[in-house]
Amino acid sequence: MLTRKQFEILRLIAERENLLSQRMIAGILGYSVGTVNKILKELSGLNWLSSGKITQMGREALEPYRAKRAIFLAAGVGSRLMPVTLNTPKPLVRVNGVRMLDGLIDACLAVGIEEIYVTRGYFAEQFDQLLLKYPMIKFIENPVFNETNDISSAYYARHLMQNAYVFESDLILYRPELIKKYHYTSDFLGVYKERSDDWCFDVRDGVITAEKYGGFNCYQMIGISYWSAEDGAKLEEHIAQAYELPGGRERYWEQAPLTVFHDQYRVEIIPCQEGDVAEIDTYKELKAIDPAYAAFQ
Repeated sequence: MLTRKQFEILRLIAERENLLSQRMIAGILGYSVGTVNKILKELSGLNWLSSGKITQMGREALEPYRAKRAIFLAAGVGSRLMPVTLNTPKPLVRVNGVRMLDGLIDACLAVGIEEIYVTRGYFAEQFDQLLLKYPMIKFIENPVFNETNDISSAYYARHLMQNAYVFESDLILYRPELIKKYHYTSDFLGVYKERSDDWCFDVRDGVITAEKYGGFNCYQMIGISYWSAEDGAKLEEHIAQAYELPGGRERYWEQAPLTVFHDQYRVEIIPCQEGDVAEIDTYKELKAIDPAYAAFQ
C-alpha cells in the first residue's frame, strides 16, 4: 500500500505528461521541497519512477486506487422540474443544448472511466438514446423508482460500488477536472458555506463526521462521490440493510454510509467552489441557467 504522500506525488506525475520539477510538485501539493525530494527517491528506488516519469510498475502500484466505473442515479421523476419533465426524464433535459447527463459522462470518459451504469425508471426507454453516443452504457432497471427516494437506485446498483463514482444526474459540471482518475480514499464533493439551508456535512480534519440538513460552517453537499474498493464492498451490504430498515425507502442513498453506518466509514471532503457544479432542482433554477426556458411558464 502506498503512503499518502507517495500516492499524491505518483498520482500527480501520472496525470501530468510534462516533467515536473521538485519545486513545482511542492507548490502544487503543499509539501516542502525536502519532503518531495525524499519521496521521489523512495519512488525511484521502487522502480515506480525513472528519469522523472512514471514507469509501468508505477502505474501498477496506482491501479488499486483507480476509478474503474461510474454509476448514475437517474431513475427519478424530477417533479419539481415540471413541465419540462412531463415527458422527459430529468437527466435527459437539455441545458444550453446539452443533456445534463452528457457532461458528467464525458468527464468520466476523459479520465478513462469507461464502465458506465445508468439506473433508470421514469420513461426508462428514453435513455436508449444515450447509446448512440455512448454505446458502452449499461442500464440498471429500478422498478420502484416512483415509490422511494434514490436509495432504491443505489440498492439495485449496490454490487458495483467498488472503485466507483456515484453521481446524482441533475448536475451541470463546469469543471470536468474535478473528476479524478485516482483516489486514495472514499470522498465527497462539497462547497464550504458559513450557512447552508440544504444538505451539508460537518467536517473535521478533512473527514466528514455527519450529514445534516442545514447548518453553519459546513460543506454543502454536491452529489458526486467516490468509493474505494474496501468501502464499496461494505456498501453492498449496508445499502441493503439501510433500505430494509423501517422508513429506509424514504432515505437518500448516501445516508447508509454517512448516517446509518457512519462509524464504519472514513469519507474525505473534496472542496470545490461555488459555480464549479450547478444542481438543477427546480424549474426556476433551470430558467436561470438556460434563458431559453424563460418563454415557457
